[in-house]
Amino acid sequence: MDLRAIIEVDLHNLNTEEAKRRIDRALDEAGSGVYRIRCIHGYHRGTRILTMIREEYSYGREPRVLKIQSGNNDGVTELILRE
Repeated sequence: MDLRAIIEVDLHNLNTEEAKRRIDRALDEAGSGVYRIRCIHGYHRGTRILTMIREEYSYGREPRVLKIQSGNNDGVTELILRE
């Protein structure tokens, strides 16, 4: 079992409702080996999806998400499931 598994979810060209459904599906499918979900949303077309991720998955609103953090560029946000 890979204890460092990361799921990547491409959210380009989705609206916020579609993006939330795709993230929720990734959360549902994440096994015990998954510690991070990398949400790739881009940043050239606005920040609606980034804002939705911050509102829906931070501050303890989703019990499976420990915290969120910026990825390696402005178009990526990561959901940390465990340390």
